[in-house]
Amino acid sequence: MKSKGIWFLLTGILIGGILVLLIVLFNGTWNHNNNMDQDHMMGNDSATGQMDDHMMGDNGMGGNNGPMGHGAMQELQATDEPTQPLPIPTALQPNRVTGDTVYYTVEATKGTSQFFKDGKKSETFGYNGDLLGPMIELPKGKTVVIDTINRLDEPTTFHWHGLVIPADMDGGPHQTVAPGEQAQVRLDIDQEPSTLWFHPHPMGLTAEQVYKGLAGLLYVTDDAQNGLPNEYGVDDIPLIVQDRLFTPNGELDYDAHMNVDGTTGDTILANGAINTTFDVQTETLRVRLVNGSNARDFDFTLSNEAEMTQIATDGGPLERPIPLETLTLTPGERAEVLIDFSQVEDVAALKADGVTFTTFRVGELDKASIKIPVTETMERSTDETADRRLTLFGMGNMVSINGKTYDPERIDIEAKRGDTEVWEIENKPDMMGGMTHPFHIHGVQFRVISRDGNPPSDQEKGWKDTVAVAPDERVKIEITFTKTGTFMYHCHILEHEENGMMGQVNVTE
Repeated sequence: MKSKGIWFLLTGILIGGILVLLIVLFNGTWNHNNNMDQDHMMGNDSATGQMDDHMMGDNGMGGNNGPMGHGAMQELQATDEPTQPLPIPTALQPNRVTGDTVYYTVEATKGTSQFFKDGKKSETFGYNGDLLGPMIELPKGKTVVIDTINRLDEPTTFHWHGLVIPADMDGGPHQTVAPGEQAQVRLDIDQEPSTLWFHPHPMGLTAEQVYKGLAGLLYVTDDAQNGLPNEYGVDDIPLIVQDRLFTPNGELDYDAHMNVDGTTGDTILANGAINTTFDVQTETLRVRLVNGSNARDFDFTLSNEAEMTQIATDGGPLERPIPLETLTLTPGERAEVLIDFSQVEDVAALKADGVTFTTFRVGELDKASIKIPVTETMERSTDETADRRLTLFGMGNMVSINGKTYDPERIDIEAKRGDTEVWEIENKPDMMGGMTHPFHIHGVQFRVISRDGNPPSDQEKGWKDTVAVAPDERVKIEITFTKTGTFMYHCHILEHEENGMMGQVNVTE
């Protein structure tokens, strides 16, 4: 009896040890630690000490627990940093304009940025500057030629997220620009006025380059569009919202904080700055929100619990304006909202997940006549038969689409230009429940036609290029391919994309 009891005890210990090992492996921790260089492993640089702090929950300026579990998030924390004016990205001026063609130059550069009043400066990346990038206007009906220059010490690409353009102009992983090199792109602008953005897309470097600051704005504009606030930086402002985790001395350190299941932080940045303020001058303010985070979903609300009015999504205007108290955006998604300050006496703040990041200060306000455009209602059938079915699955280093990881030499889907297809995107839950995947397709704008067989919400009745798919959910989208070439589709959690949750569709004539 005694030996039998010992045998049961040993068996239980063995099974428990195997389960613990499986959980660690599925979280990607084993692979991540084995991929760290020898200095990190031997503790010969600062990253090891920061990683130890991270594991013990003593990281960042706020010092909260690290993201150790599947889909785990750093808890966002309010900051005690002094307020500072909201930086408004510079509107990039053309090099020249000839007839129907506009010429720009965009350089990916290294710089330094100080995020905290008493913190150290960090190495950061930016477009035409130290951090983030300018706003580039893309007039509808024009041709835009951009000279892209890589001033970094590593390869990068220039991906025009949301633009409907041929694949060889798209800036995916196939179009790398080597250090010191330059390339020219020619973009024929023929889509709805919208808020798009641009960022790098080199395989294996995307997540870190975005984390360090490579992201900029693209505004598709139309002279025929009027009635909305459109004075840039006055009554029409962008907010690139990102979360970051900092070392105790206030520096960015992606290597120390990287999580293979999605890198998150405890501090919110608006246009690259902490605890920002904006002086409102008009009763109605148009705010263009961009979720530029690596992995975090944001729930946006106003501190006075007032409603915002959503007027546009990723690719252009909604069918009608939608009043809402909470706006949710996953990584890569954008939305435009109107905020009414006519009844605000002093201040109102914009919050993400309940944490204030930009405070609007209200004084004497100018009145303006606002006319919100509406688009034609598109009838949709929610029971359309799917032409393609894609299953997103996994976590950490073990992510896949239809059981496969990205192979640059493999074409996963063949399509014809001009064809309209219905894709059903399924998020298959895993052993730990799963997490929401933002699904993005390059070179197109699509329509959401159903979620688990039900019509999409009014907030999604507009053009989209990125759609959130929750665990155990099936989302159908309708796509028409108008450009040719090989395009990426992938999860826009940047670490998932880099771990292979990405495929390729080849569009031919």
